[in-house]
Amino acid sequence: MQNFYLAAFRVFFKIGIFTLGGGYAMIPQIEAEVVNKHKWMTREEFLDLIAVAQSCPGALAVNMSVFIGYRMRKLAGAICATLGVTLPSFLIILLIAMFFHQFQDNAVVASAFNGIRPAVVALIAAPVFTLAKSARIALTNCWIPVGSALLIWLLGVNPIYVLVVAGMCGYLYGILIKPTE
Repeated sequence: MQNFYLAAFRVFFKIGIFTLGGGYAMIPQIEAEVVNKHKWMTREEFLDLIAVAQSCPGALAVNMSVFIGYRMRKLAGAICATLGVTLPSFLIILLIAMFFHQFQDNAVVASAFNGIRPAVVALIAAPVFTLAKSARIALTNCWIPVGSALLIWLLGVNPIYVLVVAGMCGYLYGILIKPTE
């Protein structure tokens, strides 16, 4: 049996270095490795982990790596998984900081980042639909995030207000409507 600590570090390092778009874009890769390939947890446990990781402060990918590593091998597992997912970003940012002045005005670099943006949106949208399907949320409820995005983008509504109103609506829905369904 392969050493878990090294395996966790490798898995999360690979995810950290090859995924663009942050924690939400990493969810499918983490699920593929943790649930499907290594079978460190079930799909249901993974979905619960996403909910807990989202509710905690900090970066989603870091939170997920901490929880997965801790679940498997307590503190040492959490440290290995977290180092694996954070080290690539740290090293890449360090390299960029060292050489930024050499390519900050490069048109090719600017074009590459402009091309990456739509792919990152797709990488973030894919797990949203997968999670909605797994949680049995009807796709007819897509109006909520779309409406929220339009309020923020087109009308310039502060995202904090959108979150507060969405939280209040969710609370009222759970109290008033959900029990009668």
